[in-house]
Amino acid sequence: MKQISIATEDYLKTIYAHTEWQNNPITPSVLAVRLGVAPPSVTEMVKKLAASGLITHVPYGPLTLTDEGHRLATAVVRRHRLIETWLVQELGYGWDEVHEEAEVLEHAMSDRLLDAIDLRLGSPTADPHGDLIPAVDGTVTRVPAVLVQDAAPGHTGTVLRISDRNPDILRALAAEGIVPGTTLTVVEPSVAEGLIVRLFDGHTRALTPDVAASIWLSA
Repeated sequence: MKQISIATEDYLKTIYAHTEWQNNPITPSVLAVRLGVAPPSVTEMVKKLAASGLITHVPYGPLTLTDEGHRLATAVVRRHRLIETWLVQELGYGWDEVHEEAEVLEHAMSDRLLDAIDLRLGSPTADPHGDLIPAVDGTVTRVPAVLVQDAAPGHTGTVLRISDRNPDILRALAAEGIVPGTTLTVVEPSVAEGLIVRLFDGHTRALTPDVAASIWLSA
């Protein structure tokens, strides 16, 4: 893998992840929020990435990965998600505990160790949150998905992915038995309770707007 800086890896990974589950490309202002850095710092880095041929960008416009940028981004994403899966399956971490650990380890782990972990895990295609793990060549196989908050009443689907951005949401959903692979039916919105969903066992649950915006179902 081409040697690039940690900052470059973080930028490319964030740009890639932004369009995994929706089609609107990321803007520099959104990128600054996601990375928690000042807008002027993002502006300078964006210029460097564009000059290096890793992204395409016009002033004040969205950012798009080039073929080379996509290759490097998927390599970082693959490393991050394999590490998360390894921490959960082999080391007993909770799915709400692995993101920060993987953020550190993804920049230090050798390709040889990563390949050994992949082999040990049986080459998984998704991490504990349902995020897809790119293959070595950067490819992923996507399944049409819809956010719970956007699903029509009566829609039944399998939980494909739950955002790992908020550990509190992950813990709450795990306690309710809502994880990737769970079958949900969207019942109806409730002004008082939030979005009502029915689990496979027939019980209903009320989801707050934040939670309903964190779950993707099969479309």
